[in-house]
Amino acid sequence: MNLQWTAEERAFREEVAAFFEREMSDDLRAAGRWMTSVYGDHQLAMRWQLKLLAQGWLAPSWPVEHGGCDWSVARHYIFAQEKAKAFAPPTSPMGLQMCAPALIAFGTAEQKAFFLPRMLSGEHFWCQGYSEPEAGSDLAALSMPAEDVGDALLCHGSKIWSTHAHVANWVFCLVRTSREDRSQKGISFVLIDMRSPGVEVRPMVSLTGEHIQNEIVFDRVRVPKTQVVGRIGEGWTVAKYLLEFERGGAAYAPQMLARLRELRGFARQAPGQAGRSLAEDPLFMARLAEVECQVRALEMYELQTLSALAKGGSPGASASVLKILGTELQQAVTELGLDAAGHYGLAFQPQAGFTGGAVGIAHGGPSFHGERLAALAPLRYLNERAGSIYAGTNEIQRNILAKTALGL
Repeated sequence: MNLQWTAEERAFREEVAAFFEREMSDDLRAAGRWMTSVYGDHQLAMRWQLKLLAQGWLAPSWPVEHGGCDWSVARHYIFAQEKAKAFAPPTSPMGLQMCAPALIAFGTAEQKAFFLPRMLSGEHFWCQGYSEPEAGSDLAALSMPAEDVGDALLCHGSKIWSTHAHVANWVFCLVRTSREDRSQKGISFVLIDMRSPGVEVRPMVSLTGEHIQNEIVFDRVRVPKTQVVGRIGEGWTVAKYLLEFERGGAAYAPQMLARLRELRGFARQAPGQAGRSLAEDPLFMARLAEVECQVRALEMYELQTLSALAKGGSPGASASVLKILGTELQQAVTELGLDAAGHYGLAFQPQAGFTGGAVGIAHGGPSFHGERLAALAPLRYLNERAGSIYAGTNEIQRNILAKTALGL
């Protein structure tokens, strides 16, 4: 793998950097730099989505015929690096990075023509309906029934941990259309209009006070069969494909490297022991260097995976590797941040950052104590505890690798 940038790639980097410099307003930059959740402020994220759409860079990994970019793997990674350096806020991955690849791979021509342009424009904002009260990591245990009534399915049950369902108008959902000899059989992948009669969204407020997650209750919701992706009863194949993109379709390393650079700069100012700066503490700096080395190794693995994607492949087993390494290293970065924060890490100050949902306190304001990175450290630390649980727990990912990669 050649890691030297060509003159053309260096010119592309300059073009991307100039775009971020030109289009990133102060509030957009603040929303990205000071975010404390996996997801950014919804309204600002939608504003940023329209800017990317106008530039033609909103969904670069999509096929060109659907609005993607004919980029090399190098360009994809350069874009990710510059995005991290600019602290650009994230766009919601539910439609663009998760449902869309499944639609492109398994959807009908009519489904692609209807849904994909509306994902790009933001007219359709998506959430996910996978987990249930009795089916989380063991997703195949899902039981929400969907009754076949001729030209439609009647869906009845509930889904939980649905991010931003309270602002979404569509949900991609797994439902049980039959009981078979294996739990993976008899599952169907459906697209449901959240405005349909019988859909109710109930907030699930976290311990931090944030309203990001929700329960979605379906009371005999009618879903036309034209909104089934793939064949009825064979939705597990679609779901597995989608999960590969949820777990391993994005690059973790660029953002972590940006956070480590910021943390290294903060350490030069933060007090350590004996009146010295934290940057003069050999133990702390050795830990920081160790994490950075691990992130650099992850970066190389991500480049290999992106290379496979650029050739038309899917993440495959690499998705589980990236999910494990990416989320556990994100936790390590926040642990360093919490240590660097010192006694400011004891305070709960959500107003210092941009949370992924309302907390009842105005965010991004000046009324917090200590350096901003220190005030954000406990929020980021607590948020990243969920990283090894969502999108399939890391224990499940290790089981997948044991089976698919090692044959155990």
